[in-house]
Amino acid sequence: MKKYKICNVLVCCWFLLASAMASDFSLRGTTDKEVAIYKVGEKMEFTLKLYDEDNVVVGKKIKWTRSGDDGKVENGEGITTEHGVKIVTSTDKPGFVRVKAFAFEDDGKNIVGYVGGWGANKNGDIFFDGGACVEPEKLKSVEEPNDFDSFWQKMKAELNEVPLSAKLKEVTPKDAKVKVFEVELDCAGPKPVTGYLTIPLNAKPKSLAAIVSFHGYGTGKHNVPAWLNEWNIVFDVNAHGMKLGQDDAYYAQLQKDLSGYCFNKDENSNRHKTYYYGMALRVMRALQYVKTLPEWNGKDLQSNGGSQGGLQGLWGAGLDADVTSCDIWSPWCCDLGGVNLGRQLGWRPDFTEAINYYDPVHHAKRIKGKVHLVANYGDYVCPPSGVWTVYNNIAHENKSMEVFQGCTHGYKMKNAMSYTYTPHGIEKIGIKK
Repeated sequence: MKKYKICNVLVCCWFLLASAMASDFSLRGTTDKEVAIYKVGEKMEFTLKLYDEDNVVVGKKIKWTRSGDDGKVENGEGITTEHGVKIVTSTDKPGFVRVKAFAFEDDGKNIVGYVGGWGANKNGDIFFDGGACVEPEKLKSVEEPNDFDSFWQKMKAELNEVPLSAKLKEVTPKDAKVKVFEVELDCAGPKPVTGYLTIPLNAKPKSLAAIVSFHGYGTGKHNVPAWLNEWNIVFDVNAHGMKLGQDDAYYAQLQKDLSGYCFNKDENSNRHKTYYYGMALRVMRALQYVKTLPEWNGKDLQSNGGSQGGLQGLWGAGLDADVTSCDIWSPWCCDLGGVNLGRQLGWRPDFTEAINYYDPVHHAKRIKGKVHLVANYGDYVCPPSGVWTVYNNIAHENKSMEVFQGCTHGYKMKNAMSYTYTPHGIEKIGIKK
């Protein structure tokens, strides 16, 4: 009898554990317009629904906060139904409205599920973080410095005083179709350029397009890229000129030394002392270097990256007239001066006159090549207002921007509404699974 009871308890525990593991909760949001772009003063309605996998969950509390570039903050709550929790708002100025919400169990604890992010643990309190925009085509940046162009001309002259000297060390690739090299380039500023160069095997002279890819924020070890491009030259560049192939102690110390880099207020009060100074020089040198490779076809050059890599990619496209295209995901530090215009602050340094020289919204005006951007309504590491302002400042029409609802810097909402914004109208409206 005792064994029977123990077995029963174990079976029940297993069933409960399996049930908990089987739950796949998510909080999803939509707007009354398929494409969440509104006019000033126009009513916008959000609908929030709680799901377990793809089944609507009813009877749970949702608490939400509405904020925006208009400075207004509203809070509310509701109980989930099959029709969702409704939030109605509007704004009286061009910009973005943000809605962030959480779901709660009957005992008041947050409902937990997959939330993504950059750490090892991808689970946490489920949320919706999204929004809508109002007349975004009217968004403008603060004025650029009067000597913006002359400053960058001097930066280029400073870079060119250092001969372009490269140290290459071939490493064994996982893919036999490419050659891989550790690269170190002499550079003006405090550090060299370092990264991994891949070139398809047996490539003929002047036969390949070149891609320079820049890294996001962080100081982690720079490894050989996991995926190797078999068709193009690719130069994968880290942001710090770090040594490659070192032991763990080196990278642990580097992380300590660079803790909070780019956020030092004293450094950011001087355009030559800010961390962006050396980073921008390394971006220009990396692009210079790939153009010297005999395999480059002399015409196709990309400057790509996401987040901090997107910041660098936009610098490259604006500062090097040979860049023919750039693919940029949620670029960092766009429209730093937007806070002075009432826009919401993301996770980024405070605005100073010195770092205004490094703001991609100004570099965007000088981009000649094709640009594709990605913006997320719920990304307040890299606020959508900044990405949109970059888009507005690109002077030509060879540009596009893919916009996602309910997605943040590290989380992609299930069945996220998306569309592509172009000078020729809105395209590719749909749901991203």
